[in-house]
Amino acid sequence: MKISAIRILYCLIFFSVMASALSGCFYLNRYQRDGNIALHCLKEPVTVIRDEKGMPYIYAKNIDDLITAQGFVTAQDRLFVMEVIKLLVKGRLSELGGDKTRELDIRSRTIGFYRNAKKHAAILQEEDKQFLQAYVNGVNAYIETRKEYHPLEFKLTGIKPELWNIEDSLAIMYYMGWNSAANLRGEIIAQMLIEKLGIKKAREIFPLNINPDENGIQTDMFITSVQPENIGLIRDRSILSYAAYESFHIGSNNWAVSGMFTESKMPIVANDPHLKSSILPGPWYPSGLISPEGRAVGVMIPGLPGMVIGRTDHFAIGVTNAYGDTQDLYIETVDPENPDNYLEGDKSIPFEMIHETIKIKDSSADSGYREEKIKIRLTRRGPVMSHALKGLKTDKVVTMRWSIFESMNPSLGFTGLLKSKTVDDIRESLRDVTTTVLNFVFADKNGNVGWQTTGRLPVRSQGEGLIPYPVKDGRDNWERWIPFEEMPGSYNPEKGWVGTCNHKTITSEYPYYYSSHLSPSYRYRRLKQLIQTPGRKNIDDHWQFQRDTLNLMAKDIAPIMARALQLNDDTKEMGNVLESWNHHDDADLTGPAVFQSVYREFALLVFQDEIGEDLTLTMLETWYFWQERLAHMVLSGKSQWFDNINTKDKTETLDDLFHEAALTAKEKLSEILGDDLSEWKWGTVHQMEFVSPIRRDGFGKGLLGGGSHPAPGSGESLYRGLYKFSEPYNVLVPASLRMVTDLGDDEKILAVLSGGVSARLFDPHVKDQVEPYMNGEKRYWWFSDQAIKEHSKYELVLQPISNP
Repeated sequence: MKISAIRILYCLIFFSVMASALSGCFYLNRYQRDGNIALHCLKEPVTVIRDEKGMPYIYAKNIDDLITAQGFVTAQDRLFVMEVIKLLVKGRLSELGGDKTRELDIRSRTIGFYRNAKKHAAILQEEDKQFLQAYVNGVNAYIETRKEYHPLEFKLTGIKPELWNIEDSLAIMYYMGWNSAANLRGEIIAQMLIEKLGIKKAREIFPLNINPDENGIQTDMFITSVQPENIGLIRDRSILSYAAYESFHIGSNNWAVSGMFTESKMPIVANDPHLKSSILPGPWYPSGLISPEGRAVGVMIPGLPGMVIGRTDHFAIGVTNAYGDTQDLYIETVDPENPDNYLEGDKSIPFEMIHETIKIKDSSADSGYREEKIKIRLTRRGPVMSHALKGLKTDKVVTMRWSIFESMNPSLGFTGLLKSKTVDDIRESLRDVTTTVLNFVFADKNGNVGWQTTGRLPVRSQGEGLIPYPVKDGRDNWERWIPFEEMPGSYNPEKGWVGTCNHKTITSEYPYYYSSHLSPSYRYRRLKQLIQTPGRKNIDDHWQFQRDTLNLMAKDIAPIMARALQLNDDTKEMGNVLESWNHHDDADLTGPAVFQSVYREFALLVFQDEIGEDLTLTMLETWYFWQERLAHMVLSGKSQWFDNINTKDKTETLDDLFHEAALTAKEKLSEILGDDLSEWKWGTVHQMEFVSPIRRDGFGKGLLGGGSHPAPGSGESLYRGLYKFSEPYNVLVPASLRMVTDLGDDEKILAVLSGGVSARLFDPHVKDQVEPYMNGEKRYWWFSDQAIKEHSKYELVLQPISNP
């Protein structure tokens, strides 16, 4: 006992010393938060007030200075992160990461984020170009004039920040658009299933999408005139790396309710965008933007100007991924007479060749870097993304086409958004947003609510876009764009509210193919239940809605699973747990641990006997591809997929598979949690871990990171806690921020980030929001001048100086 006490004492002393040391280290990575700084790029003085969270509120006398200052203060807090993202989208990350990031660079350059950003910059209208340039000027002013205050991370990694241009910001915008571009992985999986099973059998497990507002109408997403072609894609999985190139893993919930539902009798807008948020301080940068032209308080991705989530004097707004299908894969034929050409029917056309050089960090090279030349081939559709694939007679390649690169607008749309005053103004601004496919929900001070989907979706001659399109001639299968007026949206609906949860929002009467990659309906179904409960709600009620853990998929399926497990003595206790469970995915409950583990093993059993272990894991990794389909099989009670084709003397049933899955789950969880079922708490295995980008594992990870926390929720609850199927059960995709704003409250916005404001190592505002984010404690963005003044901790004045 004495030895143990001494060890504990030493541990406490050690961590106390380390905490003090880390606190002192803040001064190694500080920057100027108050006083005065002189800048050439300003016309008038700008005041930057920071609150208790380190969040900046920028007061400027004109829009140009406002956005310039936004670039400057974002660089103060996030310059290293911005530089890393810039290297990623330009295909230069190997200059920092060496061979580990070589393939990422090849993919970035093949897709062409920066290549197309340069094309887009050349056609931008002057207003948008000036908007981006003002932000870039601010970033560059920080890089050039504050070298002594550059983040410590640059010294630790050995790189230096380079000056920005507007192409860098546009490339980041394209990268964010890539993450919302829908079903590339779904097309690859569908093609592999067809090659494995044949089209008739494969169709049985293609995605099923349900719009809950249509009273359960189910839609099979496979109506096409295309004859699938076997190209052996299942034997060459290199193209999957492009489908896995989704580091942000975008999802989200958002809704706007009119005053008929609220205590204030003014609209409330809520948004919790779901992004990969484990790396501190999280993906969003918050700021207040205040000038004579208006006031906006909200967040934006570092590297981009303006605000995309938050509120202004006139409206509030939030976003989710709309998952409109903007990408298609094409099967193209290499000319057997000339491998530098491809065929459109009998016509042989040269590949467009782009030659680039990648610089790779290499300690064995004299300069510390080596160079590697790569060749990118493009057809009229887009870049080649596969190796050569053996067709029946000639080699094939797979190319990728993306509508965003073909629908560049002189206006980006986001510039006009800040000037909007009504939902009609917002809609007109969003008309020009073609770089990403998002569901925007919004409300104005006049009491109106609205929802609008952005982006450009092609009308395809073949119907849907679930499988790769074989190129047979020179005809374009993209006939035109869906008109903006016919894109999904709603304004002041009779029900009094709008909301989206990445689900199917179009009805069965919608005249166009929209997407095959959509969220199961459970989150939206739960949102409907909560909003439509009797009585007026306040901002605190909506804050709790975002943290609601009821799993409606489990509510449907767990009783069926429980009855199956109760039929056998070796799983009866697990069945009893499910029977008594309230279907909430709370961290301190056993029910969600049993349900999630058994259902995961069940999904493997359903598919792997017929399509093989590798393809099963590939498919199950994409939850939206199979989740609603499998639930439909379970609820129907019968499916030939339940029978194991390897057992010739038996026909397995749903109950048989649930029992077998439970035995496997029991064995695996017992190894982690022990044999006492009452100790199987969901939060013990379902954890949210926050790590520093400098130290993601090994010694020091815990001190620099934000720790590992028991996490409520699941992929099916409004409190999102989606895990990677192949790596259960730690959270991969949570809410990256939670925001609720009542347009009847002009003092504050209820909001919390997943980490903090600053990305600087040792800064107190890197992870100071982790605890309230996890436990639900309220934090605020201040909106009124009075509230900002009352919570002011620092005041910095940016002074203009004349160019000599």
